[in-house]
Amino acid sequence: MAAGSTKKGGREVSARATPEDVNVENTLRPRIFSEYVGQTKITDNLKVFVEAAKQRDEALDHVLFCGPPGLGKTTLAHVIANELDVNLVSTSGPAVERKGDLAGILTNLKPRDVLFIDEVHRLPRVVEENLYPAMEDFRFDYIVGEGPSARNLKLKLAPFTLVGATTRTALLSSPMRDRFGVVCRLEFYPPEELGQILQRSADILQVQLDQAGAVEIARRSRGTPRVANRLLRRVRDFAQVLGDGKVTAAVAREALNRLEVDDLGLDRMDHLILKTIIERFGGGPVGVEAIAASISEEKDTLEEVYEPYLLQEGLINRTARGRTATSRAFKHLGIAPPKGQTDLL
Repeated sequence: MAAGSTKKGGREVSARATPEDVNVENTLRPRIFSEYVGQTKITDNLKVFVEAAKQRDEALDHVLFCGPPGLGKTTLAHVIANELDVNLVSTSGPAVERKGDLAGILTNLKPRDVLFIDEVHRLPRVVEENLYPAMEDFRFDYIVGEGPSARNLKLKLAPFTLVGATTRTALLSSPMRDRFGVVCRLEFYPPEELGQILQRSADILQVQLDQAGAVEIARRSRGTPRVANRLLRRVRDFAQVLGDGKVTAAVAREALNRLEVDDLGLDRMDHLILKTIIERFGGGPVGVEAIAASISEEKDTLEEVYEPYLLQEGLINRTARGRTATSRAFKHLGIAPPKGQTDLL
């Protein structure tokens, strides 16, 4: 698929996991805290919580990881399970469709096991409500039969830790959020930390990567480890076929330019969004529905996939009247801003 495709998973800079990403991430994924790079405040606190739970021989408090995709929420769930020396059972919100599905998962957990639910905000409401007593009292209420002969069975569960991951914290119900004892919001990574991640990944993948090459890839990786590792694999292909196999700054620059990933990590789709706001709507403000219609994309995809990084980089603003392009966006695209324009905050 061509770089810049608007289809989910088709962009080299998309933080959404592709099947290839999943396979490679299983190889590159850190196993313990000492191997994990970045999110220092979060990992320092988690180390304390994990050690305290181990000393008391108790299940760790339930943990919620929030933040954009590709920042390491799943990886941290694996690290927690490894540090606790327990099993990790992994599922996702959309996969747990019925109460019976949840019962089957919970009753098979062993003491102190970690249950990881990705996209926890997408759990069906009836399933979510049956999860509450399991999280609080380690019991599961199950109704057998119908009508007058129905019986309510209270199944005792082994103490476990629920680790939830969400990219849409606002979609979590208040009762669900309140039942997590530890809430961590992951942030985008600075280029220095992405460089360390790239060096570690290169060693595992047996890629010759010099420091300048790592810096070039890191600064175009949108602050996201998953994007950095994907770009490393793409640049490796160029280095192998068009060079001597070593990833240098020059090789990385040539490869990423050919993939249409610019110095800020923006691809063709990002440029299209910015140019739509600037050229078609005079820099804004413009409603997100109008932008989505103009670029033939879904509103939810625009808000969830494309906007977070543009906001993070200060290229667009969200205002009460809609989206506006900032002066930095005009400058980055080489377009002169309208006279008297000021960034709306």
